[in-house]
Amino acid sequence: MLRLPPVRNGLRRALAVSTTVLGAELASAETTLAAVQLDTVEVSGHYDNSVGSSDAASQGVFGQQLIEERPLLRPGQVLEYVPGLVATQHSGSGKANQYFLRGFNLDHGTDFATRFAGMPVNVRTHAHGQGYADLNFIIPELVGNVDYFKGPYYASVGDFGSAGGANMHLTSGLKENLALATMGDYGYERGLIAGSPKLGDGQLTYGLELMHSDGPWQVPENYRKASGLLRHAVPLGDGQLALTAMAYAGNWNSTDQVAQRAINEGLIGRFGTLNASDGGASQRSSVSLDCAAPLAGAQLQTTAYWFRYRLNLFSDFTYFLNDPVNGDQFEQADNRNVFGWNGAWNRALELFGQASDNTLGFEFRQDRIAPVGIHATRQRERLSTVREDDVVEGSLGLYAQNDTRWAPWFRSVAGLRYDAYRFDVTALSNPVNSGNVSAGIWSPKLSLAFRPWARTEYFVNAGYGFHSNDARGVTIKVDPVSGEPVAPATPLARSKGAELGLRT
Repeated sequence: MLRLPPVRNGLRRALAVSTTVLGAELASAETTLAAVQLDTVEVSGHYDNSVGSSDAASQGVFGQQLIEERPLLRPGQVLEYVPGLVATQHSGSGKANQYFLRGFNLDHGTDFATRFAGMPVNVRTHAHGQGYADLNFIIPELVGNVDYFKGPYYASVGDFGSAGGANMHLTSGLKENLALATMGDYGYERGLIAGSPKLGDGQLTYGLELMHSDGPWQVPENYRKASGLLRHAVPLGDGQLALTAMAYAGNWNSTDQVAQRAINEGLIGRFGTLNASDGGASQRSSVSLDCAAPLAGAQLQTTAYWFRYRLNLFSDFTYFLNDPVNGDQFEQADNRNVFGWNGAWNRALELFGQASDNTLGFEFRQDRIAPVGIHATRQRERLSTVREDDVVEGSLGLYAQNDTRWAPWFRSVAGLRYDAYRFDVTALSNPVNSGNVSAGIWSPKLSLAFRPWARTEYFVNAGYGFHSNDARGVTIKVDPVSGEPVAPATPLARSKGAELGLRT
């Protein structure tokens, strides 16, 4: 006969031992799990176009990761990450890009306002084109977020912003030091060193880029580029103070447009040239001081800057049409110093019991150009002067903007801007074209955003904008070539824009 109690007692003892062992294992596992701290993983898209993040459906932000993950042949391609914008290249890699947006040929930047590190890139009364925006001084790896916008709906944007624009910010700090060397077809070579080490209480960011490229041309482009950047940022109470210095130099040969019949007749190949001495050289150096700090119950962001820019561009579009002996090559020369100071003061208040952000801002800028000119040349040697001028062009812009959320589903952004300009031209080649002109322009802006559902937003935007015209055209009286009387250009050319938008 079986005796169950001893079995039950044995089972109890076995269960007790097993429970004790299991409890110890669970306690050990809990201790192990408690000791393992997993890193936080943040997943984000390339574009910040979320509902509630902008004042128009055509406004947005993209970050450094997008720039890192897509190959760049030239710095201007950074702007091609703006949806719908095309940046092409002609007359050599060292020349500013040709920009296209919303059906507009923006030439080299006439109506696309571009800033880098708080400084304007567009150059006015330029030897080659009004609003000339040369981005070749930029080191793409040091670009942080880029804020882009389309249309003249933003009070903080004045000259050259009719079609849109982009604010390109420097990186707040590289996660690791970089040392890159790249080689490719057509003589492409590029080297880069960059990093963001700690320096005292602040952070130092540096970068040095060297590049060479020949392109597919029968006459090698021989583009040589050197760019450098040094930035030191230190805490300033609850804000930051940063000093930035940049320098760039580029030289190149250009194979420009050629006659189709020269190719058809076998005089040159598809990548050939009819003037091997075309090309150019440009330099840009700058120093800027940025400050972000609380002031009088609000937040102040301001940048003071100086940059020097030079360009010597040699082109030949008609060859021996006008001058059968020396040819038709000409040089466009630009030598300037630009001084500026801009800032914005933002404060959160209540308006009729509703949350409201209020911004007051200013932009001061003066271009001192000595000289800007156009010369007839042969093999890059000057033969005569077509026109040469010294120009001092100054401007002051003031603006105010109110952003009020009237209801959870509705907000408005209203802005008003005034810009005053003075054009002072000393015509060195023909004093008749000297003169000074003053002009001013008001630019009202309005944006309405409706959010009937959590994931959908409608926009109504309207505004006035403008671009300044070349100071030489503003004071001109006679044609520099023919001597015939001519009518001067409008100092500030008005633009108007409106759009309906949807984001979901």
